[in-house]
Amino acid sequence: MGSYSLEIKRSAAKEIEALPLVDRRRVVERIQSLASDPRPTGCEKLSGADLYRIRQGNYRVLYEIRDRDLIVVVVRVGHRRDVYR
Repeated sequence: MGSYSLEIKRSAAKEIEALPLVDRRRVVERIQSLASDPRPTGCEKLSGADLYRIRQGNYRVLYEIRDRDLIVVVVRVGHRRDVYR
Protein backbone atom coordinates (compact mmCIF):
# COMPACT_ATOMS: atom_id res chain seq x y z
CA MET A 1 0.00 0.00 0.00
CA GLY A 2 1.37 3.41 -0.97
CA SER A 3 1.68 6.47 1.18
CA TYR A 4 -1.32 8.78 1.29
CA SER A 5 -1.05 12.52 1.00
CA LEU A 6 -2.75 14.71 3.61
CA GLU A 7 -5.09 17.61 3.01
CA ILE A 8 -6.49 19.71 5.83
CA LYS A 9 -9.51 21.89 5.19
CA ARG A 10 -9.06 25.53 6.12
CA SER A 11 -11.76 25.27 8.80
CA ALA A 12 -10.04 22.23 10.33
CA ALA A 13 -6.71 24.08 10.35
CA LYS A 14 -8.31 26.91 12.32
CA GLU A 15 -9.74 24.39 14.78
CA ILE A 16 -6.27 22.86 15.23
CA GLU A 17 -4.73 26.30 15.84
CA ALA A 18 -7.32 26.97 18.57
CA LEU A 19 -6.27 23.90 20.58
CA PRO A 20 -4.01 24.19 23.65
CA LEU A 21 -0.35 23.75 22.66
CA VAL A 22 0.20 20.33 24.28
CA ASP A 23 -2.95 18.89 22.74
CA ARG A 24 -2.23 20.52 19.39
CA ARG A 25 1.12 18.72 19.13
CA ARG A 26 -0.46 15.35 19.87
CA VAL A 27 -3.30 15.90 17.41
CA VAL A 28 -0.89 16.99 14.65
CA GLU A 29 1.29 13.90 15.23
CA ARG A 30 -1.81 11.72 15.03
CA ILE A 31 -2.92 13.39 11.79
CA GLN A 32 0.55 12.94 10.26
CA SER A 33 0.43 9.22 11.08
CA LEU A 34 -2.68 8.93 8.87
CA ALA A 35 -0.46 9.33 5.79
CA SER A 36 1.12 5.92 6.37
CA ASP A 37 -1.98 4.18 7.80
CA PRO A 38 -5.33 5.88 7.08
CA ARG A 39 -7.25 3.20 9.00
CA PRO A 40 -5.24 2.76 12.23
CA THR A 41 -6.33 0.62 15.14
CA GLY A 42 -9.15 2.37 16.94
CA CYS A 43 -10.50 4.32 13.98
CA GLU A 44 -14.23 4.07 13.35
CA LYS A 45 -16.34 4.69 10.29
CA LEU A 46 -19.15 7.06 11.10
CA SER A 47 -22.67 6.06 10.21
CA GLY A 48 -24.61 8.58 8.19
CA ALA A 49 -21.50 10.04 6.52
CA ASP A 50 -18.56 8.71 4.55
CA LEU A 51 -16.15 9.83 7.29
CA TYR A 52 -13.82 8.17 9.75
CA ARG A 53 -12.77 9.33 13.18
CA ILE A 54 -9.77 8.84 15.41
CA ARG A 55 -9.45 9.79 19.05
CA GLN A 56 -6.63 11.73 20.65
CA GLY A 57 -7.38 12.32 24.30
CA ASN A 58 -10.54 14.41 24.56
CA TYR A 59 -10.29 15.46 20.91
CA ARG A 60 -11.61 13.82 17.77
CA VAL A 61 -10.33 14.07 14.21
CA LEU A 62 -12.93 13.50 11.49
CA TYR A 63 -11.52 12.69 8.08
CA GLU A 64 -12.36 11.32 4.67
CA ILE A 65 -10.30 8.71 2.83
CA ARG A 66 -10.08 8.88 -0.96
CA ASP A 67 -8.52 5.52 -1.81
CA ARG A 68 -8.58 6.08 -5.57
CA ASP A 69 -6.45 9.24 -5.28
CA LEU A 70 -4.50 8.15 -2.14
CA ILE A 71 -5.60 11.25 -0.22
CA VAL A 72 -6.71 11.70 3.39
CA VAL A 73 -8.77 14.87 3.91
CA VAL A 74 -9.10 16.15 7.49
CA VAL A 75 -12.56 17.66 7.72
CA ARG A 76 -13.02 18.57 11.39
CA VAL A 77 -11.06 18.61 14.65
CA GLY A 78 -12.66 19.34 17.98
CA HIS A 79 -13.48 18.39 21.54
CA ARG A 80 -15.47 15.20 21.83
CA ARG A 81 -18.55 16.98 23.19
CA ASP A 82 -18.80 19.36 20.18
CA VAL A 83 -17.26 17.72 17.15
CA TYR A 84 -20.28 15.71 15.97
CA ARG A 85 -22.72 18.67 15.97
